[in-house]
Amino acid sequence: MIATSAHAEGGARRLVLLRHAKAEPAGSVDDVLRPLALSGRRQAPRVGEALRSSGLVPESVLCSSALRTRQTWELLAAHLGDVEPDVLTSDVLYAAEVGDVLDLVRATDPRVRTLLVVGHEPTMAATATYLADPASDDGALAQVRVGVPTATYSVLESAAPWQEWDKRGSLLTYVGRPS
Repeated sequence: MIATSAHAEGGARRLVLLRHAKAEPAGSVDDVLRPLALSGRRQAPRVGEALRSSGLVPESVLCSSALRTRQTWELLAAHLGDVEPDVLTSDVLYAAEVGDVLDLVRATDPRVRTLLVVGHEPTMAATATYLADPASDDGALAQVRVGVPTATYSVLESAAPWQEWDKRGSLLTYVGRPS
């Protein structure tokens, strides 16, 4: 179960950074066109169920334009319940660095309280590491510092408006990977 801070319960913003589900190995197709593997197609719905049951249903989604990230989003979205978040598919997220992710996060509508980013490694873990305050959950910090496997999401919380999110400015409260 996800531990939430008093700030999150009081209306703070929550950023969920998700590495896409398991993709087919690199091969004859261009990397951006790699689809989800069968195991990834099983992982993604479980992520959606986990987000819903943990109260992490996003109001807005930033999704890499790569096929595997779009498929991850589509499969997990079907398990979030009766919601229709705003979705921005971005070419920038495909080869993004931490600064690119932060630029997109900072441009988020201030009314959004829960934002989901569906992207790639090592950027998802690096972004979580960059944003995490040293007072964050020790186990979660240890995980993102070494990288995260497919279908793993990190939850960060802050009372700051999106445009003020910056280094060590949020609490990393949880890293999860549904079984």
